[in-house]
Amino acid sequence: MDDLARLAALHGVATTYQPAEDVTVRVPEATVVAVLRELGVDCDTPQAVRGNLAEAEREAAHRLLPPVLVWWAGSEPPAALAALPPGTRTRLEGDDVGDGDEAGVWEPGGVPPLGVHRIHAETPDGRTGAATLIVAPERAPAAPERAHGLLVQLYSLLSEHSWGMGDLGDLAALARWAGRTHGAGFIQVNPLHAAVPGTPTDPSPYRPSSRRFPDPVHLRIEDVPEYADCHEREALAELAARGGELRREVLEKGALIDRDAVWALKRTALELLYAVPRAPEREAAYREFCAGQGEALDRHAAWCAGHAGDDPRGGAEFHRWLVWLTDTQLAAAQQAAREAGMAVGIVHDLAVGVHPKGSDTFGPPLYAKGVCVGAPPDAFNARGQDWGLPPWRPDRLAATGYAPFRSLLRGVFRYAGALRIDHVMGLFRLWWIPEGAPPAEGAYVSYDGEAMLAILVLEAHRAGAPVIGEDLGTVEPRVRRALARRGVLGTSVLWFERDWSGDGQPLAPEDWRADCLATATTHDLPPTAAKLAGGHVELRDRLGLLTQAVEQERAQDAADTAQWLDVLEGLGLDTKGEEAAVRALYGFLLRTPARLVGVWLPDAVGDRRPQNLPGTWDQYPNWRLPVADPAGRPLTLEALAASPRANALLSAVREGVRARMAPPGARRV
Repeated sequence: MDDLARLAALHGVATTYQPAEDVTVRVPEATVVAVLRELGVDCDTPQAVRGNLAEAEREAAHRLLPPVLVWWAGSEPPAALAALPPGTRTRLEGDDVGDGDEAGVWEPGGVPPLGVHRIHAETPDGRTGAATLIVAPERAPAAPERAHGLLVQLYSLLSEHSWGMGDLGDLAALARWAGRTHGAGFIQVNPLHAAVPGTPTDPSPYRPSSRRFPDPVHLRIEDVPEYADCHEREALAELAARGGELRREVLEKGALIDRDAVWALKRTALELLYAVPRAPEREAAYREFCAGQGEALDRHAAWCAGHAGDDPRGGAEFHRWLVWLTDTQLAAAQQAAREAGMAVGIVHDLAVGVHPKGSDTFGPPLYAKGVCVGAPPDAFNARGQDWGLPPWRPDRLAATGYAPFRSLLRGVFRYAGALRIDHVMGLFRLWWIPEGAPPAEGAYVSYDGEAMLAILVLEAHRAGAPVIGEDLGTVEPRVRRALARRGVLGTSVLWFERDWSGDGQPLAPEDWRADCLATATTHDLPPTAAKLAGGHVELRDRLGLLTQAVEQERAQDAADTAQWLDVLEGLGLDTKGEEAAVRALYGFLLRTPARLVGVWLPDAVGDRRPQNLPGTWDQYPNWRLPVADPAGRPLTLEALAASPRANALLSAVREGVRARMAPPGARRV
């Protein structure tokens, strides 16, 4: 191994990667140098490389403790602690010892409390060292033994009360209907993170301004308590009428969802409500929230005020209030779900990163500035992918004791019944692409996956919330094993579940993993009706997205679908007709041991349009389509709840769950 490769390895930068088990690709030297530069390591000359390598190796050799230690409850202490010389004195301090300012002596053989601590050690010969010590439960909270639920993009679900896009009132109403009528145990939604304002606003929920704070565009205006006491009744009524017109434009006239127009109306209404004096208990709750969120909320509110052109002082207070309102309505939606009998409630989605100019980057220098996160070339994306998201620097994240990650998780867990982690492999490594380089010329940068996983499990334990990892695509076996060992569920999509290490045939239901959320499709894939009919091939052909002749693509897709239909028929499931075939596919999922089975809400009504078409920007209306029927006619939440097709599918899924949970010979009522 040459000096540059050794130096890269010491900083967690891979100089090769394996897109397939028998294929190894070397990372361009220019990429390695650029990535190391982003980590603060000068590699511009051979002399600089040798000097930095010698310094890094010397530091590693003389370090008493590594920067971060993880101690899983019920396990032996970390090897580095056990290896300390006899007589070494250790001292703990941190947010879980006393009030955070007190220190405690920890004796080897004792077990520190759960939490994140700072451990200091001094050997008998006077050497000293310090490390972050994460003490985490053995596993994340368990998901229900068996539950089914709905997967929905909230903006796409308009009710008769929405102002042009789905809101948190609609989410609560959906949860009440699904829980009480169909026994659903959860509703999984898209990320509801704060967006970057613009003209137009980037509609992707996976490229937010902040992952830490939610977006007030999702507020139900009429549910804000100050609404009832506002004297500007005519102004509010006019705004509501204009919101109704936006709704009708989408539902009746084929318009796309326009979040900018929605926010313009809601912001005006919220300014009126902000002027209403808050009741003492409301004011106290607001002040308590602001104090609890601290400087992070202050920075986010200041950033929002600056981007909105508001007065810096008064505007920041207004935006703090908006975050609090949104937090309260998110909590109310979760409460409504649990009151409807849901075992889990609302499953929130955590995006993999943030916009490079978003509010999360407006603060301490935690992000690498000259790179973006993406994915290397694979069978589905021959050129690789650039997601345009700056990554956290692993060294700086570790230096903070993972405080930003802890804060992020605690914020979302305030109102989440469970949490989905998008691209959960990113806890362990991310594909960094230097500025100006194509996605294929990136490199994997490692994070302390055990530390990140320990923080995740710790915060999930404190919230009592299960965790689902989106682990689709190429995943290192060690990563899947680590996630499974710590109770993080995976994600299994029917069309991808084949015996890839054997004959490549569809995986039999009994061979699926149990610890997962199983579904037929996702927001990045065609709805099931479109897949069955091959409509997604025609759509991609029209948009010039195919990488081979359309006839070949059609034939391959039809063969894939036919194989699955043969499997369903072999199990005695009825596939005659589109509705029956969709029910059969979900019936298949119910025959697997998967703990959670998710129904993509558009599948319930035969919608054929994908919510997102990867590889497109303005060629396709990503993230702006309402849920629609097979003919593309938008449906309200009320129409969906009354739909015979939706009720038939969800009733069949509920019956299938009951049948799987009932003991042999038990009666079903």
